Amino acid sequence: MGVDFKDLIPRITIPLNALSGKVVSIDAYNALYQFLSIIRQPDGTPLKDRTGRITSHLSGLLYRTVNLVELGIKPVYVFDGVPPEIKEMEVLRRKKVKEEAVKKYEEAVKKGDLRAARTYAQQTAHLTDEMSNEAKRLLDALGVPWVQAPSEGEAQAAYMTIKGDAYAVASQDYDSLLFGAKRLVRNLTISGRRKLPRKDEYIEVEPELIELDKVLQELQVTREQLIEIAILIGTDYNPDGVKGIGPKTALKLIKTYGSFEKVLKTLPEAEFPLDPLEIKRLFLEPKVTDNYKLGWRKPDVDKVLKFLCDERDFSRERVMSALDRMLKAHEQYAKQTSLDTFFKKR
Repeated sequence: MGVDFKDLIPRITIPLNALSGKVVSIDAYNALYQFLSIIRQPDGTPLKDRTGRITSHLSGLLYRTVNLVELGIKPVYVFDGVPPEIKEMEVLRRKKVKEEAVKKYEEAVKKGDLRAARTYAQQTAHLTDEMSNEAKRLLDALGVPWVQAPSEGEAQAAYMTIKGDAYAVASQDYDSLLFGAKRLVRNLTISGRRKLPRKDEYIEVEPELIELDKVLQELQVTREQLIEIAILIGTDYNPDGVKGIGPKTALKLIKTYGSFEKVLKTLPEAEFPLDPLEIKRLFLEPKVTDNYKLGWRKPDVDKVLKFLCDERDFSRERVMSALDRMLKAHEQYAKQTSLDTFFKKR
């Protein structure tokens, strides 16, 4: 879910090639979930192999990663570790939403309403540990690095931008800003022509760049205050937020009283699953690791074909076409790197 900052945060639209030559740490859970939600049959059924194993996440991961590499972008996928105990409430909420969506999907299928069935099916998307491991296996074969976070993937991805190992975090959620990400790119993994829910209309989804320093400057708040605003609105650690308080009201309260403690005193009826100051600490001091190495290699064609085509029934022709594009991109990058080195030595 993430914090609802869409009406508060300034952003700019950018073309994908604006990220050429830059390392982008991608929230793997977020990206794979999007692939599982979007890549489906007309009736909402996900792509599957002959044994019934879902492959939508692998299809999205392959073709989107190839697109990024072809543009000169260096993707690194960051996978979630063990979530903080307090997030259990949000996990249970999401599970309940999915269970309700499954019932509505089955009812829509019985009625023959494929449009409604697809809409509800998208809400049932569920990422398993097995799917995450399959994604890691594919990334290894593609020569694309991935990082295992000790806890929140977005926190780890944000930390990589703070260290200077990545230019930006790619995620649909705004939470990485609360974790201190220097930059956030939204729509990176879903950019392109997309169908609007419940309508026969399509829109062009473009990447959005959000820079933390500009956000703080525009709102005239500190990062700590941005976290406090998020807590009042609702985060994954306190999904309900404070009743009746939206982004603009939260911003006004924080700027008016200056102190989070003073704001909380004005809200005696507000309920939190945990001390709000502890929630704030989770954003300021998340569990992260320095135990990772980034490196991009040429894809191992045989391994990719064996996994996707022999084991998961992907079209060999389509997969090979994607790999050819990726290999060509690597060759062009290698030449450019050599030229840069040559001129630097001169």
